[in-house]
Amino acid sequence: MNQTSKNVEDNPRITVVVRSIHTLVALALIASIAVVYYSGITKTVDIWFYLATGALFIEGAVIILNKGGCPLSYLQRKYGDDKAFFELFMPKHIAKHMFKISSVVIAIAYVVFLLGLLYQK
Repeated sequence: MNQTSKNVEDNPRITVVVRSIHTLVALALIASIAVVYYSGITKTVDIWFYLATGALFIEGAVIILNKGGCPLSYLQRKYGDDKAFFELFMPKHIAKHMFKISSVVIAIAYVVFLLGLLYQK
């Protein structure tokens, strides 16, 4: 048994806690993206749009400051969880590109938002 496997067996609660936190953060960011799309489609700018934009900005800054990696992934590996977060839900060859894919999805959301503002009646 390698050291990583031993860490997972020794820290199953920590693994569950870190994965749970990671899931909550991911859900909040997915909701933030949805809010930006909604704001563009409905042509509304409200507190939810500003909160979503702030959350997405902070997430982007954190990813950039961590050289393209998520700090929660580093924490997962520290406690012996070698499975990347997105690999829990999708194949590895897709999961490794999720930051790029989500960046495009976020960029499109803001294009939809800007087009919604430009074409207001």
